[in-house]
Amino acid sequence: MRPLITPIDTSRAYWTCQLLGWGLNGASQVYNAIATLPVSWERIVLEITLLNLAAVGLTQLLRVFMLRRGWTKLSLRQLLPRSLVTSVLLGVVLASAMHFMAVAPLWGLEPIQDQARLEAIPAPILSMDPFTLRAVNWSLAFFIWVALYISITSVRDRHAAELRQSELSRALQSAELKLLKSQLNPHFLFNSLNSVRALIAEDPARARDAVTQLAGLLRYTLRSDHEELVTLEREMKTVGDYLALESLRLGDRMRVELDIAAGAYEVRIPVMLLQTVVENAIKHGIAELPGGGVLRVAATVHDNAVHVEVQNPRPANPPPREQQGSGLYNAAERLRLLFGSLATLELDLSQSDLAIVRIRVPKQVAA
Repeated sequence: MRPLITPIDTSRAYWTCQLLGWGLNGASQVYNAIATLPVSWERIVLEITLLNLAAVGLTQLLRVFMLRRGWTKLSLRQLLPRSLVTSVLLGVVLASAMHFMAVAPLWGLEPIQDQARLEAIPAPILSMDPFTLRAVNWSLAFFIWVALYISITSVRDRHAAELRQSELSRALQSAELKLLKSQLNPHFLFNSLNSVRALIAEDPARARDAVTQLAGLLRYTLRSDHEELVTLEREMKTVGDYLALESLRLGDRMRVELDIAAGAYEVRIPVMLLQTVVENAIKHGIAELPGGGVLRVAATVHDNAVHVEVQNPRPANPPPREQQGSGLYNAAERLRLLFGSLATLELDLSQSDLAIVRIRVPKQVAA
């Protein structure tokens, strides 16, 4: 079984910024401490390194908490009080640790000996005790971290969304061209028209139905670039037209079994997704077998997603030139662009005479 969608890891950029940011903060603190505190530089470096490593750990825990709680999707009005409270709590934690260190006066007023500088400091700050002042400074550092993280994440997500939309537009255009050249290729149209022609004399009513089905299938394909998602019911109607036309060519060699749960019909899936999979099953499976076989399509809804499974027999030893499942990679890419890691498309070739495609799409119910 081959997974066709892989997640993207962006942790390297985060850790680079995290270590660089707190590293620069620590370097600045070391410089100021050496210049103002009567403490050996070795102890200053050790204590400030420990403090900033603790800040790295606390902000990492905060990041996990924010992601689990969905802070990146909150409005500014919702985010501001949460950020303030969290920053103060973390600031108190580091101020408490710093209280027992030799560098404790670093973020206080003790090192300032210049009377002019003291007079320039606002009275509310002068009235603060050293612990409160250190807590305020650390809280400010954490608040800046939260603001930067949310800002960078928002810009990144917006850029990623724009990029996905751009990629999706190109993928849909490419999919349309491939469908016109492959799924509804001239060979298929030629066979369908010949079948209709043969029916005109012996079964005019069935010939009219076939022309209607072919027109509907072409119309649906040509319009597929204007929408991304359709109901499974609408997709199944197009699949039905396609299978009806293929049955004119394959006759009794193709037998179809449908098992669609009632609740699955209203779920929305990418347009032409199921038709692509079904066409692949016939082209690379049933049509290659002298005795044909059964095409089975099943769909259920559970775990807040629709699960579709398409089974078809296939040659045990396909020719080397055959590229079984090549069209599925395009379908999997469209799923990735629309839903990310929430959607999957897997091709199971573990059985020598059977191909199974399993699709999972997050539940999108039509209004």
